[in-house]
Amino acid sequence: MVDWTPFYLVKNMELLHIFEVAFSLFLIMDPIGNAPITLTLVRSFPPKKQLRIIVRELLFALLVMIFFEFLGDILLSFLKIDHSTLRISGGVILFIISLKMIFPEDRGKFLEEDSELFFVPIAVPFFAGPSLMTAVIIYSHRYDPQIVFSAIMLAWVSALLVMLLAFRFRNLLKDKMGRAAERLMGLILVFISIQMLEDGVRMFINSLK
Repeated sequence: MVDWTPFYLVKNMELLHIFEVAFSLFLIMDPIGNAPITLTLVRSFPPKKQLRIIVRELLFALLVMIFFEFLGDILLSFLKIDHSTLRISGGVILFIISLKMIFPEDRGKFLEEDSELFFVPIAVPFFAGPSLMTAVIIYSHRYDPQIVFSAIMLAWVSALLVMLLAFRFRNLLKDKMGRAAERLMGLILVFISIQMLEDGVRMFINSLK
């Protein structure tokens, strides 16, 4: 059957999906909430090295997202996990993460690290944690790969810009402002996680028919 949807409407829908996925990934990465803790972790290094560490760790986070987008299907097939199971478990994980964002736990144990920071804890789990990996796999099943990849790049560039701005104006960045922004993002993420749960339950019910 021929799809007579106008070309410009298709493009607008693709852009809408890109922004939708990118916004969700940006919230999960939580650069505003992670900025104070990240800047604290690198404060013992010279400014140039601080900037280099931040950019490098975000590049690691980007590689993790791309890895799970293109190899997520292989992982699911190997583990024999249904899409509905992934959707429900992803919603549960996002809900737990969102609660932790609203009611943040003490991450001071990472502040005791005085050595070179590499991959952990900034890239993983701060920016590319289990919730982000799960979300990328879920979106790779829901949307076209090009849409997901574009959304990943958009979310990553946005997170990088936030971190660069935070680094530039780190003296003006207050802990209370960071916590307030993190809790706001957590509240929005609650809505996204509940929607994922609803979609997963709906998929499971439909599979029984």
